[in-house]
Amino acid sequence: MAQKLPKESPSLESAMERISEIVTSMEDGNLSLEKLIDSYEEGIALVKACQEKLDAAEKRIQLIARDARGTVLLKEFERQDD
Repeated sequence: MAQKLPKESPSLESAMERISEIVTSMEDGNLSLEKLIDSYEEGIALVKACQEKLDAAEKRIQLIARDARGTVLLKEFERQDD
């Protein structure tokens, strides 16, 4: 059976590491259909958790800029897609 997610979601780094492990095991081709489905479910849950963490981090990131008078302004982080 697939490894269940703990009640508290894993850190982004550990979730990404686990996703990598899942992908590797699925690509090996040695898993039964049931294990593949369980692994897929776990992977999807981890990807969702990662996306939620990244979305929350993006909302928190703000650049501090000063206007001509020296007033601190909070400016939303502008994503640069490469």
